Amino acid sequence: MFDRSRKGERALLLQAQAPGQHDPALLEEFAELARSAGATVVGTLNARLERPNPRYYVGTGKAEELRQHKAALDADLILVNHALSPVQERNLEKLTECRVVDRTGLILDIFAQRARSHDGKLQVELAQLKHLSTRLVRGWTHLERQRGGAIGLRGPGETQLEIDRRLLSVRVKQLQKRLDKVEVQRTQARRSRERSALPVVALVGYTNAGKSTLFNAMTGAAVYAADQLFATLDPTLRRIDGLECGPVVLADTVGFIRDLPHDLVAAFRSTLAEAREADLLLHVIDASDPERDARVADVESVLAEIGAADLPQLLVFNKIDLLDSDVERVERYERDGPSRVWVSARDGTGIESLLHAVGHALASERVRQTLLVPAASGRLRARLHELGMVASEQAIDEGWKIELDAPRSRVEPLFGMPDGLGEWLKAALVAPTTGPTYNHSGNR
Repeated sequence: MFDRSRKGERALLLQAQAPGQHDPALLEEFAELARSAGATVVGTLNARLERPNPRYYVGTGKAEELRQHKAALDADLILVNHALSPVQERNLEKLTECRVVDRTGLILDIFAQRARSHDGKLQVELAQLKHLSTRLVRGWTHLERQRGGAIGLRGPGETQLEIDRRLLSVRVKQLQKRLDKVEVQRTQARRSRERSALPVVALVGYTNAGKSTLFNAMTGAAVYAADQLFATLDPTLRRIDGLECGPVVLADTVGFIRDLPHDLVAAFRSTLAEAREADLLLHVIDASDPERDARVADVESVLAEIGAADLPQLLVFNKIDLLDSDVERVERYERDGPSRVWVSARDGTGIESLLHAVGHALASERVRQTLLVPAASGRLRARLHELGMVASEQAIDEGWKIELDAPRSRVEPLFGMPDGLGEWLKAALVAPTTGPTYNHSGNR
């Protein structure tokens, strides 16, 4: 074993790519991740990699070159832009006599630094412990001995590694229970908003696309925003009034990144639920980023992973103040129409157009209609109340007069209700509010 440095400030980056591939943007993004974690990048090393080496991830020759670079640069940390297996990580540490952190570990470290809320810290700790659970062998091999030796203590006992795994498992279960409680609370808050008939708009996008700055520009809030990756983690909600669709709730969510650790996605399920349960997604894109198409694909991949791929989206191209031509921006906006909006959150350009587009999109995606629900359809009435779709209700001789106000995406699944209730609802929504009512069988 070697004495691992705890400073971790001077970092050497290792970037491996397949033969014939050379994407400087990958290394630049990884360097930005390292700087966001507080490291000073003292050097980089590129490697050609046809297939991962099971021992070092890279070949033995490149691993030896990595050791020499580390010594020459006096680095105390090696960062690898790929997920490493525990064996690969341990072997590289032994060879270089230096701490080795893969991409997953680096992102988890950044999240640990940035989490501010109680549930955010719980989520990060859970993801870190799951990542650590396969790496407990590092640093504990010298304690792999059985307890016992004294009278009353002899027996099979446990190795130190087994004790650590057991304690870690207990802690993971405790965190999971706490996060389940947090998720219940968030679900109750979302249901309360649904009962208030307030649609939710969630900002999503690649990290550092300017979501928090845009959130401040749209709401007048003062959420922390900085030109760094994962500047904010905890979701923030604000109400916006004066839109065509009425008041809405705007949610600022955590930024996405390529190869986002799956444990982190799972741990942040309650935070990401703000995006998954939203009525409209504002997909914020850095218009000045030459890799913006790849960034959009990465965000779409994460949205699919959390079950939000089919939600209505409005593409918001931010940072247009960094583009070269004003004429180009105007032409693009006129050509793209309401499905895309070009803005600058920093100087406020296009914010009014964005708010108008949000109001128009939600107005077209919401169902606002008066239903004359007969007394025989009490189960449908109860279901509408349960889902928070009833804006107001008045009892009448025939049953209930209900003012329905809900996203179309949540109303349409009710068309499949049994006993003709779904068919009745579908027919009632296309009938004039002053026209004939329908009974539960769908007959006039």
